[in-house]
Amino acid sequence: MEFAIAKVSTKGQIVIPSNLRNNIKVGDEFLMVKDNERIVLKNMKGLASDLKDDLIFAERVDKAWKEYDKGKFITKTKEEFLKELRLC
Repeated sequence: MEFAIAKVSTKGQIVIPSNLRNNIKVGDEFLMVKDNERIVLKNMKGLASDLKDDLIFAERVDKAWKEYDKGKFITKTKEEFLKELRLC
């Protein structure tokens, strides 16, 4: 296992130390997961493409729940909802 220490810039940026940048190229995307005080980085090129789609979907669902919690959704009858779907 390798480790290094990095600082956060005034813009919130973190530089990955050179000894940890093996096989990382400009433009690589990383999945970042925050769990309390821990942040885990996973290079997206090592993930299956369907997992990437699932993560995008999970992010959209999380955003929708936050909007719901703020009261930004309205209640509709089944008929009103289906009618709106037909118009799309």
